[in-house]
Amino acid sequence: MNYGISVLFRAIPLLMALFCFGYGAFVLGMGTDPARYVAGPVVMSLGMICIALFATAATIIRQIIHTYNTVAKYALPVLGYLAALLTFIYGWEYFSEAPTAGHFVAGHVICGVAFITACVATTATSSTRFTLIPANSDATGHDTPPQAFSAIQGNILIAVAALLALTAWIWTIWLLVKSDVHNAYYIAGHVMAGISCICTSLVALVATIVRQIRNSYSHPERKWWPAVVLAMGTLGILWGLLVTTEHNPAKSSIGYIMIGLGLVCYSISSKVILLAAIWRNTFKLANRIPLIPVFTALACLFLSAFLFEMTGMHEAYFVPARVLAGLGGICFTLFSIVSILESGTSKG
Repeated sequence: MNYGISVLFRAIPLLMALFCFGYGAFVLGMGTDPARYVAGPVVMSLGMICIALFATAATIIRQIIHTYNTVAKYALPVLGYLAALLTFIYGWEYFSEAPTAGHFVAGHVICGVAFITACVATTATSSTRFTLIPANSDATGHDTPPQAFSAIQGNILIAVAALLALTAWIWTIWLLVKSDVHNAYYIAGHVMAGISCICTSLVALVATIVRQIRNSYSHPERKWWPAVVLAMGTLGILWGLLVTTEHNPAKSSIGYIMIGLGLVCYSISSKVILLAAIWRNTFKLANRIPLIPVFTALACLFLSAFLFEMTGMHEAYFVPARVLAGLGGICFTLFSIVSILESGTSKG
């Protein structure tokens, strides 16, 4: 990877973060429509995921181009976790500051976004020894390199991501159980379900990276972890399609956000599939895998455009249309990450 390309791949997450922050602020500042107080903050919070993805991108790229140092080793993961912490605090404060359904939904969703951001930060942390992956892939034994994570360190990284995913699922169940209290619980619960699918997908990614770094990645795992991510993406999309059959547009419109979150899972699958495909194997189509997040980004943007037209029929589609635009930015950011992985693991 030459320096110019490395700059581009690091710039993409920052540009998408800028888009989410700017577009979210624009939506929020356009008026006093209650829907803007949901769409604006949620889209802005998606920018924090991009910040954490930047930390991941920079962590891997600096190792590839040999500019990685001790400061970057600690500062980049800390940046990701700091973004997650700030997002969670903002979300918690947002649904606490006003007793409205909009603040309730937006606040819970933003807290869910914080869980995703923390999982991405864990991915950045697990990638701090990324260069061991291609080295281990070329080896034939299963000895753990001395520079790799210890068994305890590796298990902690996987456990952190798993705990975040479990917390998201518990929060989801709590919200859905109370769906009969108010529509806000139904809406927040279903969006949180999609977020939980993403967190679970990131557990698979963290586990894949950690186990390949430790050279303990087994042949069956080449199928298990990609299957987990694809299952989460499929669950999110099918669940979303089911929700769209609701007669109440306030409920059915949320299905489109779940579909978008499922597409993000498919974007994550590109990285898990790539790492599985090239592990002690020559995969000639490896350089085509980065097209997956490109297609998912386009799908989010096309769906967003469709929902913008639907907004003219019912205002309930206002929020999904804006959020899907932000999710498209997330998917495109994931394109840069998988492209970096492909470059760093390429045997060509």
